[in-house]
Amino acid sequence: MLNIIVVIGKNKAIGCNNKLLWDIPEDMARFKRTTTGHPIIMGRKTFESIGRALPNRTNIIITRDKKYKADKCFIADSLSTAINLAKKSIGSDEIFIIGGGEIFKQALPYCGKLFLTIVDDAPEADTFFPDYSEFETVVNKYSSQNENLNYTFLELTKK
Repeated sequence: MLNIIVVIGKNKAIGCNNKLLWDIPEDMARFKRTTTGHPIIMGRKTFESIGRALPNRTNIIITRDKKYKADKCFIADSLSTAINLAKKSIGSDEIFIIGGGEIFKQALPYCGKLFLTIVDDAPEADTFFPDYSEFETVVNKYSSQNENLNYTFLELTKK
């Protein structure tokens, strides 16, 4: 199953200047726990903002640059190529899209589940998450707070 995992603001903001908007240790721990052992797919800019391959996951980068190389990563020229690589890599039935904005837009129609962290904040941003109104069934919900930030972890499936 193709899934998306992302932290968004209440205005659907996800990033600014190729950086995450929040540093929430509990969200990072959830991200690691959820994606470890599974293939992750990301755009080149997202990979470069992370700066390295994430351990214990098959890392797949989507880029149009045919000469692009990154240690411990597979390179794909499209979302469909990336998904095929992910399916072949370890035979996992769970694949995670981790960013960025354009990759989320392309992948959303094919995803079965969204793992959202929704922050009660609406900062300025240049990258936003697309409309996800076709997802509504809440599988899991948990709210928390960190340094005056309120946030909710949601796991949604399609209607």
